[in-house]
Parts: sequence; structure tokens; C-alpha cells
Amino acid sequence: MFSTTNKITFLLLGALLLLLTGCSQKRYTYAGSYSSGSSWSNKTYESIPNQEIKNSPAMHRATMRPYQVFGKWYYPTLAKVGDVQGGIASWYGPDFHSKKTSNGEIYNMYAQTAAHKTLPMNTMVKVDNLDNGKSTIVRINDRGPFVSGRIIDLSNKAAHDIDMVKKGTARVNITILGFHAKVATTQAEKEEVASVGKYFVQVGAFRRYEGAKITQRKFKLILEDKYDVIIKEGILEHEPINRVWISGFRSEEEAKDFRESNGLSGAMIIAE
Repeated sequence: MFSTTNKITFLLLGALLLLLTGCSQKRYTYAGSYSSGSSWSNKTYESIPNQEIKNSPAMHRATMRPYQVFGKWYYPTLAKVGDVQGGIASWYGPDFHSKKTSNGEIYNMYAQTAAHKTLPMNTMVKVDNLDNGKSTIVRINDRGPFVSGRIIDLSNKAAHDIDMVKKGTARVNITILGFHAKVATTQAEKEEVASVGKYFVQVGAFRRYEGAKITQRKFKLILEDKYDVIIKEGILEHEPINRVWISGFRSEEEAKDFRESNGLSGAMIIAE
């Protein structure tokens, strides 16, 4: 499905995005545990003064682009207050203290922050340790952890909050509480979606429904259930029109990436 040229373009784009994240490859391979024989409280680290949280439109545009790590593409995505995810939490601390995070801030292992692969920066989440019932609230300001099964990389402080430092990992649920570094309190904030809209790639438009069905079946075979293919019926110039849309894209950037990588440069992207 992908040409050699498109694969090369993907690799070049991935390399560029990795440079923009502000994280080294060591960050991506970090296992998320600190030697149980070490005492973090007895070590002296460079102090980090309080700094303004990075929350600019430019930062959000940059950190919501698709990016590639170890050959896998990640697509920063839609999120809404109340969404819950389950998986394994890890943590990172001394090795990354004072270094830049993916949104350009300086990582402070004593702050209530965390890394997530796809949530928008400055999303506020509650982390519940399912092994002991303890919880903490953190702000997303970094990308990771890039280890299968892990959904969040906590700061050292947050890991201490839920008593998982010695073990290194924990089974957790994370619940979205708000965006823009705020926990939602008003009804409007609770109904907010971090990235508004659903996105579709239109791959055909037919007056006859049978023509749309043929195209729908063709793309369903090619996509192998990764995305859905729907027929959107409508009226164009007072006559029926049957549009074939590929759906399931979680951001405009993901839809654009799909279109360009599959030789569909003439296809329209529809936002609803």
C-alpha cells in the first residue's frame, strides 16, 4: 500500500519530528524505574525555579502533530473530560531532571507532571494506583513512555504519591480532569473537548449508490479494519450524491498523513 518514496518521506518526517520534541532517544528507552538500592532523597540535584507553564497555540500545534518513535507512528488525539484509560504506569526522575520536555519546559522531577504518548499538553489527569488504592493528579508536559503496555510516565514526585517508586511500575487508571493546566469545575469546562471535531477523508462521490458500495468494499479490504469506510448520502445540485468517507481519524493531522502516504493527494478532508 505504501510506495518506496512514501516510506522514505515518512522516515524523514519522523526524524524531523524527533528533533522537535526536545527529548533524546535515551528518554524514549527509559525503563521507568530507579534502583531500589539508591536513596533519591539523599542526592542533590540542580534546583529548578518556578517557571511559566508553556500553553501557547504554537506549542499546541507543534505537539499535536503525528510523530514516529522506533518505527511506530503516534497520533496526538481528541480527549474529553471524564475519559478513562487503563494500563501500566512507569516513572522517570534523576536522569532527566533539568532537561527539556517535549513541550519545551524544563523537567522537574519534584513537580506533579507526567508524559503521555497522545494526550494534549497541559491535560490534567488523575492517576489511580489499582494495586494499593492511592491516587495523584498530574499535568501532561512530555511525550512517552514508548514501551508496550505503558500509558503514562510519572514524575518522581507523582510516583511517590502513589507509592510505586521501589517497584518501578504499577497498574493504573487515568482519568481526564481538565485542560490548559486547569481541573474542570464549570459545566462548560467539563464539556470541553481538547481538539474539536471529527475528520474524514473522502475517496469517492457517486450518483449511483452501487458505485459507492464498490469503492467502500475496495477500501475496507485495503484498510483491514484499521479505519472504517462509510457512505454519506446527501444532495448535490438537487440530485442524490453518495460520498465514500474513510473515518476514524483522531485529528486533522492524522487524516492528512493518511491521505498523503496513500497517494490520495486529491482527496478532500472533511471536518464535522
